[in-house]
Amino acid sequence: MSDTVAAPAVPPRSAGRAFAPLLRSPSGLTGLIIVGVFVLLSIASASGLLGDPSAQDTTSRLQPPSGAHLFGTDQFGRDVFTRVASGVVNSALVAVVAVGFAALVGTVGGIVSGYLRGVGDSVIGGITNVLFAFPPLLLALTLASVFTRNWFTVAVAIAVVYTPIFVRVTRGPVLSLREIDYVSAAKATGMGSVGIMARHILPNITGILIVQITLSLSWAVLTEASLSFLGFGTPPPAASLGSMVFDAQTLIVAAPWTMAGPGLVLILLIIGLNLLGDGLRDALDPNRKGR
Repeated sequence: MSDTVAAPAVPPRSAGRAFAPLLRSPSGLTGLIIVGVFVLLSIASASGLLGDPSAQDTTSRLQPPSGAHLFGTDQFGRDVFTRVASGVVNSALVAVVAVGFAALVGTVGGIVSGYLRGVGDSVIGGITNVLFAFPPLLLALTLASVFTRNWFTVAVAIAVVYTPIFVRVTRGPVLSLREIDYVSAAKATGMGSVGIMARHILPNITGILIVQITLSLSWAVLTEASLSFLGFGTPPPAASLGSMVFDAQTLIVAAPWTMAGPGLVLILLIIGLNLLGDGLRDALDPNRKGR
């Protein structure tokens, strides 16, 4: 990891002041709307308003999309829309837990590494480099195959993959912030390292973390779907977008809606999170103001 990072030209904008610029950003507003729709869909599914995703009706097998079944039904007569909504809930749960864990561990590691330097920096940097040496999906697949299959172990496997990213993202700005005048003043007053990192370093990288968390959520959703597609994700009977796409392969000719529904929703969810992340990056980056 590089030891020199240029200091920001101007102080970063606070996260609270980014909401208005986000609404003025076409990509940010579009992403916010898409993510908001999926949040409402997840709430409706989790509260049971959309019905049981595992309920079977043999008299309604392979029905095309209609008013009664928006995305049609699968080979077991299950409503595809209800299962897709449940799959969004499961994917979101895994992604939020994985990214939350990665952000917590990676941020602490990055701040400690960049501020204290020394042996801690070497150890954290070495572990980070080792993890970066493996392809992300291959590493997640290896970790997921070691443990008993459930949503939590899948989340942990994904978290391990994304933790080094947060270490790198936070360490760079911290190398600059540790040389700022107010940090030197805090040292002169006798404030300890933990206090400086908590009160002066962390608040100044909040914007960077928000953007990285948003973007990481999209990749975590894609990783979870990929693991489920390969048979190492959330086990049945829980619905998963990746496993639904895999199961629909044999029905692609007779019932293409069984693949189109989960596939399009997965694509929209990832696009929405990426657009939201781009909008937040533009809103929180003062160097992009006016572009």
